[in-house]
Amino acid sequence: MTPADFSTVLPEVVLATAAMVALMAGVYTGKDRTAPMMTFVMAGLMLLLAVWIGLGGSGERTAFGGMFIEDPFSRFAKVVILGSAAAVLLLGQDYMQRRDLGRFEFPILVALSVTGMMMMVSAGDLMALYMGLELQSLALYVVASLRRDSPKSTEAGLKYFVLGALSSGLLLYGVSLVYGFAGTTLFSGIMQTLNDGVPLGLLFGLVFMLSGLAFKVSAAPFHMWTPDVYEGSPTPVTAFFSTAPKVAAMALIARVVHDAFGGIPGDWRQVLAALAVVSMFLGSVAAIGQRDIKRMMAYSSIGHMGYAMVGLVAGTAAGVQAMLLYMAIYVTMNIGAFAFILSMEKDGRPVTTIDSLNMFAKREPLKAFAVLILMFSLAGVPPFIGFFAKFYVLMAAVKAGMVWLAVLTVLAAVIGAYYYMRIVYYMYFGKETDPVESRMDGVQWAMLMGAAAFNVLGVINMFGLEPLAALAAETLVR
Repeated sequence: MTPADFSTVLPEVVLATAAMVALMAGVYTGKDRTAPMMTFVMAGLMLLLAVWIGLGGSGERTAFGGMFIEDPFSRFAKVVILGSAAAVLLLGQDYMQRRDLGRFEFPILVALSVTGMMMMVSAGDLMALYMGLELQSLALYVVASLRRDSPKSTEAGLKYFVLGALSSGLLLYGVSLVYGFAGTTLFSGIMQTLNDGVPLGLLFGLVFMLSGLAFKVSAAPFHMWTPDVYEGSPTPVTAFFSTAPKVAAMALIARVVHDAFGGIPGDWRQVLAALAVVSMFLGSVAAIGQRDIKRMMAYSSIGHMGYAMVGLVAGTAAGVQAMLLYMAIYVTMNIGAFAFILSMEKDGRPVTTIDSLNMFAKREPLKAFAVLILMFSLAGVPPFIGFFAKFYVLMAAVKAGMVWLAVLTVLAAVIGAYYYMRIVYYMYFGKETDPVESRMDGVQWAMLMGAAAFNVLGVINMFGLEPLAALAAETLVR
């Protein structure tokens, strides 16, 4: 490893080293008593790394012979990943302590998972891709079953592990086919191979790889783990699942299709279009019958990954820009929504049933109004920023000549609006019953209100995200 290689991967090295040092410190200094301190230290480190990456780099650099790429695209994704992971750690700290879930391993596993995500979005080689993906996944399997005395949490971890192993098998089979027909694992080498023709085996490899990656992003029909894992996992873990890993997986898909298979957009666009349409409609329709808000958010995430994928289907720089903006906005909306879900309780016990929100606005009008803004934004109702997120991906599809996909996206969004509006209905017009209580610490309250404010004020200029996403997209789509 040369000094240039080391400086390129330094943020990942710092985070991985911090996780290992924290692990040893936790083992030798009292284990779970150090959990609150470790949570704040890891969250602070992630925020510092996000600032470092966001402000400290320019241009494009590669390391390890092209296996690791640092460019504006990876930097944009890493800042969103690190920021959302830090926010979720801070968001769930009070919940974890009050529910006797304050394990010192939790922030360490999150840090290791984030290290894998950072590796994923910078992967320039199939082996680097797999290393990052598995580092992320193995940590997530453990945190899903963090509540060891809960059958639901154990079931969530087991289902996620078994189905995750299946998806890794699909991905590796696709990788082996691509390597066999391309003769290289480097994305740049695969792209050069396509100039001499496209072997059928290479296309099969691409399909298997996209199927494995679709599982990671919980795109239908590879979504089957999502509702049970979201419901069974501790709520802070569910909040983490719905933010940073989604950004990493979606960015990885963009990296693979453009850096390795950019020469055959007509082939992978068909696969992504099918995944997008099925995800949008399944997420919108299946969420309607849910009575648990965490399961509803699971189907919501499936639908939103479909909307974000519409940007990738366009196959243009504008489409990648729309996807990046969509993911950044989606993460913000979800952090706000889970700040409220984490606070829901009745008689001191956590509650996640939707009908427990009956007439909540009568008791907590400010919190109810903030949740209303977030639900409207998730549904894509103007003038909130969630509307513009959907508008960008729609325009990317239309400009790419895929009007039919834009029409289907609008139809799915209209169907999906129902279950978001249902939450608002319960809060403002539900039956006169004893509503759920909302016990928030300062961090949760600040994130709920901050997310609501972002969804209102962000319509002015997207807080400067638009030109950053455009630069990231232009770097990827040459």
